[in-house]
Order: sequence, then C-alpha cells, then structure tokens
Amino acid sequence: MIDNGIYNNPLTTRYASKEMQHAFSDEKRFKLWRKLWVALAEAEMELGLNVSQEQVDELKAYADDIDYELAAQFEREVRHDVMAHVKAYGAYAKKAMPIIHLGATSCFVDCNSEAIMLDDALDILMKKLVNVMDKLKNFALRYRSVPTLGFTHLQPAQLTTVGKRATLWLQDLEMDYYSLLNVKNSLRLRGVKGTTGTQASFLELFNGDENKVKELEKRVVEKLGYSKVYGVTGQTYPRKLDYNVLCVLSQIAQSAYKFSNDIRILQNMKEIEEPFEKKQIGSSAMAYKRNPMRSERIGALARYMLSLPINSAITASTQWFERTLDDSANRRIVNAQAFLTVDAILNIYMNVAENLVVYEKVIAKHVRAELPFMATENIMMECVKDGGNRQELHERIRVLSMEAGKNVKVEGKENNLIELIKQDEMFQSVWNRLDDVLDAKNYVGRAPSQTVEFIENEIQPILDEYAEYLGATGDVRV
Repeated sequence: MIDNGIYNNPLTTRYASKEMQHAFSDEKRFKLWRKLWVALAEAEMELGLNVSQEQVDELKAYADDIDYELAAQFEREVRHDVMAHVKAYGAYAKKAMPIIHLGATSCFVDCNSEAIMLDDALDILMKKLVNVMDKLKNFALRYRSVPTLGFTHLQPAQLTTVGKRATLWLQDLEMDYYSLLNVKNSLRLRGVKGTTGTQASFLELFNGDENKVKELEKRVVEKLGYSKVYGVTGQTYPRKLDYNVLCVLSQIAQSAYKFSNDIRILQNMKEIEEPFEKKQIGSSAMAYKRNPMRSERIGALARYMLSLPINSAITASTQWFERTLDDSANRRIVNAQAFLTVDAILNIYMNVAENLVVYEKVIAKHVRAELPFMATENIMMECVKDGGNRQELHERIRVLSMEAGKNVKVEGKENNLIELIKQDEMFQSVWNRLDDVLDAKNYVGRAPSQTVEFIENEIQPILDEYAEYLGATGDVRV
C-alpha cells in the first residue's frame, strides 16, 4: 500500500468490499439525486406544470454526466451541497435549469437517495448473510454425528456434537435474517413532502389541487421503483429508520462475534482451526504460532459495530421539531461505516466458515478424558439392573471419582476412573460391557437428528429462496 500522506480509513483500504464501498460512494449518491430530479420533473410535466418534454429529455441526457470539479467549486461558493449540484447540473442542462428541483427541499434528494442507498446496501448484506448460512449448514451436516464436549460456564458438560454446535451459530444468523428481512420490508421513501413535510410548495404549484399533489408523490416514487412512502414527515425521513437499520447490523455483528469467540477457544483447545495459509505468519517473534487472526478481526470489527446504534439513537432523540442539521455530518459517517463494517465481518465469516479445519482425534481425546465422569450414571444404572444397591453404588462411585479427580488435577495424570471401576468388584457385573457404556455416541442425545431437522425445516427454505446468490467466497485481502 502506497502512503499518500493522508489518513485512509481501514474499512476501505483493508476490509470492506468494493461493492459496499460503491453503495455509499459520492457517485452513487449524486447519480441518485439526478434520478430523483428527473423523476420529479417528469411527473410535474405529466400533471400539467410548466415543464416541457425537451427539458425532461435534457435532464435525462446529462443524468450520468456529472462535473464533480464544477460542483465542488459551486459548493465552496454557496456552502450548500444540494444547490451546488443543482447549479452543476444546470450548467450542462441549460434549458432545464429553471425547473430543476422545482418545489422541492434539499431533503427531497438527500432523504430519498439515502433510503435507497440503505435499501441497496441491505441487499448486499442479505446475499452475504445467506452465503454464510449455507457454509455453516454444510459444516453442520458434515459433522452432525461427531461427539464433542458440551460446555456450560466454560466447564465440560454433557456431550453434544460438532455439527449441533454449529446449528447454534446458524440459528443466530437465522434470527438476524428475519430481522434484516423485516427492516427491508418496512423501509420506505420520504416521498415528495416539501420543506417542513406539509407539501405546501407543491399545493401552491398545483393551485390548491390536493389530488394532484398526492398523485405527484405516487408517480415520483413509482419512477424510482418504490410504492411505499412515510405518511407524514418533517423535513427529513424519521431518523429512527437509521437506528432500526443499525440495530439489525448490530445483531449480525453480535452473532459473528459469538462465533469468532467460540472458534478462538476451540483453536486454543486444538479441536478446530480457522484457515491458515501456507506462507501466513502467526507471530513476528514466535514462528510456531497459528494465531486465529481472522476470528480476532471479526471480534474487533464487531466490537466497533456494537457501539454504533447508540449514536443513531442520540441523533433520532435530538431532532428538534421538523428537523435540525446537527444530524448531517454525523450521518455521513455512521451509516456508511456501519455497513462497511458488517460487510467486512461477513466477508471474513464466509472465509472462515467454509475453510474450518476439524481435528477429530483431538476432539475424541478430550471426550475420552471427561467421559468416564459422565458415564458413571449409566454404569450405576446397569449395576442396579443386575441387582446392585443404588445408594451403595452411588457412594462408591463418588469415592472413586474423587480419587480419579485427584489423579488428574494434583498428579497431572490421565483420568483413571474406568481403571478404578474395573478393579472394584462392586462393578464386576458391567466389566464386560464397559466399552459399550463408554461409546461417546450414546451420550449425544438427539443432537444428530436435531441438526438435520433444524436445517431441513428452518434453514433450507431460506437458502432455497436465495439459491441464485449462493456460492460466494469470502475475500480476506490482508
């Protein structure tokens, strides 16, 4: 990377995709402004205002031909970005200049374009989210029957399976999917509302004809591919929209954070590793290390994302009456950075999920170290079936378990509980059945079938809905 002597945002230089960067680019924003101005002028012409077809055609001809240097020059003069672009547009579309932005306020282009940008960016995240779900689905099914230690309080607990654990990560994303879908379905444009949301300027243009004002708004939003608008607004769309969107992004980050922490712990246990490339360096000092840098990066980015919704909450809370401009500079930063952050998180999540390395023999070793303690209930029940006294058996197992625990914790040796049981005649009736009793698959309950049922019933229908988008690969540039 070449140092150009100025600060570069790592979200754009290192982490987020070009696709998401474009979604919040000036080029996209300003082309949407022009698309809005074209739609407004065309709808006004159709409804009988003094706007000619020639003027509309001229606006369309220059819609993608933006002179950014000229717009910047105008903005330095007028200190108003929307009017600067009106002037830059009119400098080329000279015949249309008198009717550009007719009856509108700045938020006609600002808010409507931003709502569209949020909508498009949510589409990008949706495609990546379902791809992560697809990769976790494949992982869960592949390892649905591999027993592994379950953990509660980060202490070994009843067995589960590697695949069943993956369904917990998957279920988090399923919840995020429905939250994302809900916010997309509820998203709407500000519409054509005028300076304080009363549509007074348009009512004046149409000589008091309210039906034409309503039809104008309907036609404009339809030309932009939408049908829903906010019934009432002040000057802006409700800033709670930003908060609602960022809350969904935060939920995705939370799910990824939990996954990344689990992988980091499992990598410490040498059970599962994230991908580690042939020439990758884990540590500048310790050449042997295989650090979980991808999972750590997910956590780092997620932590930043979790801090952002409160920013939007404050903005929504402090809008005075019909609007105040102290939201503008803030929102230019927070909305884009939230999407860039979650885009980066999902890119890495995809990469890790499709390249996880599972060390089944290490997992089995850890299971064998704890299973004797977990199997004692079954051993005791088998002895009772053969005529043993439950209370006496329970006390004897307690004593032997304490001895085995001391062997492990104090002496640093292997768990020898089964050897102690094999030497105790109270358990003689099950000596020849201990291998069956100690089969780890007897202790995973319905984990394998739960995994299959959950995926078939809840995950696969979602993936079928987005089948054309599946197959993406997570790109980790650095």
